[in-house]
Amino acid sequence: MSTESSLGQGRYSEPSAGTKPAQRGVFRFRKRLSVFDWIAFTIAALFAIPVLTVAGNLFQESSDDTWAHLAATVLPDYIANTLWLAVGVGIGTGVIGVLTAWLVSMCRFPGRRLFEWALVLPLAVPAYVMAYAYTDFLQFVGPVQTLLRDLFGWQYGDYWFPEIRSLGGATTMMIFVLYPYVYLLARAAFLEQSICVLEASRTLGHSAWRSFFRVALPLARPAAIAGISLALMETLADFGTVSYFGVHTFTTGIYRAWFSIGDPVTAAQLSSTLLGFVLLLILLERWSRSKRRFHNASGRYDRITGLELRGVRKWLAALACLIPITIGFLLPAGILGWMAIDVGDAQFGPRFFTLAWNSFLLAGVTACLAVLLATVMAYGARLRPTGPIQWANRAAGMGYAVPGSIIAVGVLISFAWLDNSIDGWMRANLGISTGLLLTGTIAALVFAYLVRFLAVALQAMEASLAKVTPNMDSAARVLGRGPVQTLAEVHAPLMRTSILTAGLLVFVDVMKELPATLIVRPFNFDTLAVQAYNLAADERLAEASTASLTIVAVGLLPVILLSRTIARSRPGSR
Repeated sequence: MSTESSLGQGRYSEPSAGTKPAQRGVFRFRKRLSVFDWIAFTIAALFAIPVLTVAGNLFQESSDDTWAHLAATVLPDYIANTLWLAVGVGIGTGVIGVLTAWLVSMCRFPGRRLFEWALVLPLAVPAYVMAYAYTDFLQFVGPVQTLLRDLFGWQYGDYWFPEIRSLGGATTMMIFVLYPYVYLLARAAFLEQSICVLEASRTLGHSAWRSFFRVALPLARPAAIAGISLALMETLADFGTVSYFGVHTFTTGIYRAWFSIGDPVTAAQLSSTLLGFVLLLILLERWSRSKRRFHNASGRYDRITGLELRGVRKWLAALACLIPITIGFLLPAGILGWMAIDVGDAQFGPRFFTLAWNSFLLAGVTACLAVLLATVMAYGARLRPTGPIQWANRAAGMGYAVPGSIIAVGVLISFAWLDNSIDGWMRANLGISTGLLLTGTIAALVFAYLVRFLAVALQAMEASLAKVTPNMDSAARVLGRGPVQTLAEVHAPLMRTSILTAGLLVFVDVMKELPATLIVRPFNFDTLAVQAYNLAADERLAEASTASLTIVAVGLLPVILLSRTIARSRPGSR
């Protein structure tokens, strides 16, 4: 028995008795492409344009030999600083993230329940905001050095104090902001491990720590490597921190080439080189896993009782968890709060509320569009789980691995070409000049955000749909519902929590995004992130605190929700 879909998506038939359970209820289409297929392919093609545009400029000649000049002067610094930054952040986030994840997952000590979710809080603090807070706190006229001089009677030059505005300072800031990526994935991996494996290790005479290094850590290796890769991608994408600290990296070079030199080709060439770093990082992450498999040997998931730490060990464990929370969240949030109360933004009032409205408008529109597109694409892959659809979804989501500065350059170049083409055609045929319809508009900025953050919503939607039994599709089909009706009436209500979570995550990511906003935003259209950066660049750190603290406050809710979701994700948990 076959039925024709009312939307013309093709024909689908009832599952036969021999149909595999995993396939029942999933619409099986003929070769004719459905509406969902066309949407997935169109989105993938559109979202690939900025990256392909940047890559296409790699071999073009820049004007006035700008590239040759950069290669002979600052390009070596770009490469060296970017590499050292990546190495430092990779090691730091890996050590802190894995250690704290193991302690809160497998050990019992004072404050463990609190640390489970508090260790995620630094994700709410953008790295550039943390840099502003610590610069005011640790600079020569700041409270720390002032206290030291008052206590010991020192003068300038009598003592040595680490320079916060340095490569080491930028590395430290990013480590304590980005380690939650490793912590979240490593903790999820530890929670998913069968307790039988660890019990067998202890039975064979391994101590708790030896079981960690010989059994638990190898099993969690893919998750830890994935977390480190995410942290490194965020490091390569950062602009605010390295720019404020005066560390020359590819992102600062791209910004200067575009705005200071006015050479978009050179900016695109620098973007292409940075894109090469990102692709190399992805390949290294895939190569590190190679053909290794990290499966659990048992399906038994009992409640993890945890190793009871006693004596000094329990306080060392608590201290190991408290230090990253204090440095990554408590101290910068407290500094920003004090500055906001003491001085605050001199423009607080109509101007500040305009900035807040711009930020919320961009974040809200982008979040809604991202969730809508991601839902349609994920559902299309559910209806037709074939290679082309899967590849289209992966291509549409690859922007998350690309720094915002690269996407911004690609968007401006491609949109400028489109604007010039439309204007040329209108002049030639109608004698009307349309000017710049897309370049430097909110539409271009939202498009750049979607290219950058669609993957966040897409992953959430795919994971949510995977939890819905295919029998739901079969039941809806028997009741005469088509694919769109099934999505709206069956899947959407079941995925309500995941839809809200995905939208919230995209909303917060857009609120924090700085490089793409600085490059693509329309003239005289600022956001809270841009306001914080501009004030900090003018050394008005106290005034930048109000906008910075607002961004941090907005990021708290999804961070706490994310931590609670992971805590309940372990099989066998109660």
